[in-house]
Amino acid sequence: MSIQTGSAQEAEKVTWLACIPFASVHLMCLAAFWTGVRVQDIAVCVGLYFVRMLALTTGYHRYFSHRTFKTGRAFQFLLALGGTLCVQKGVLWWAGHHRHHHRYSDAPEDIHSPTLRGFWWSHLGWILCAKYEATPIDNIRDFARYPELRWLNKHYLVPPVALAVALFFIGGFSMLVWGFFISTALLWHGTFTINSLSHVFGNRRYKTTDTSRNNWLLALITCGEGWHNNHHYHQNTANQGWFWWEWDPSYYLLKLMAWAGLVWDLRTPSDAVKYAHLRYDAQERATLRKSSRFFARPSVARVRAAGEKVREAIAAARETIPVEEPAP
Repeated sequence: MSIQTGSAQEAEKVTWLACIPFASVHLMCLAAFWTGVRVQDIAVCVGLYFVRMLALTTGYHRYFSHRTFKTGRAFQFLLALGGTLCVQKGVLWWAGHHRHHHRYSDAPEDIHSPTLRGFWWSHLGWILCAKYEATPIDNIRDFARYPELRWLNKHYLVPPVALAVALFFIGGFSMLVWGFFISTALLWHGTFTINSLSHVFGNRRYKTTDTSRNNWLLALITCGEGWHNNHHYHQNTANQGWFWWEWDPSYYLLKLMAWAGLVWDLRTPSDAVKYAHLRYDAQERATLRKSSRFFARPSVARVRAAGEKVREAIAAARETIPVEEPAP
């Protein structure tokens, strides 16, 4: 199912009402100047960042979006619950939109392609757009058949609010600010970098139909999600770091859970997939190296279109500015 209809940017405007909770979380981070900081607050902030990031990568992404391993129904719910604590809407909403991204990656239908739509839109603009508030059920019917997941998807704010309340009673207002608001803001932007930066910043090992890149720095802050070119070349693998030097703690956690019997049948790439790049000829390798710029250069067409929009805005502004007659 294509989420977009008609023009690629039809009705794509940020809903300012949706910005209120998003902005409020960031503003609450400033309360740290009044509360100060304790060692335990920093520990909880960092701990909840990485615990929730792992819940998001293993649950929302690698399980619900791509089904890269199997598990039972009870643990499936726990994976969804852990991802919901990240305050990134419901599990069906998240996974349904992510499947759409892979289906149309960097094509006009892609709802958050940075190469087509720019950094800010891909980073957070599309999330604040009313056009994408609904859950794309047609993309996620395999999991939408579970009533407990539908309930959690609808009431996705219940778990994070409960977490915030618990932090307040455990460590007071200071722990609430650091453990919930600051940790959540960092978690949001850490996750969003995969949409906004991993298609413009990094290296390309494999030929794909999009501009996905591998980036070791993004892999560090997202627990292994930065090996994005690997992932787009073969999206249905439980590991995204395919070589020993590619840091992927999300996969290490999945291996630990498999050892404990919580998950099983972890999919991994075959050697034919991993080493496919060695079969590329010299011209193909040169093309991949050329495309692996520090930042992707915008196309001439995009630059011209941006210039035309600026000129139109200036012309419109001139028409609205009153002209004052010179004094005699």
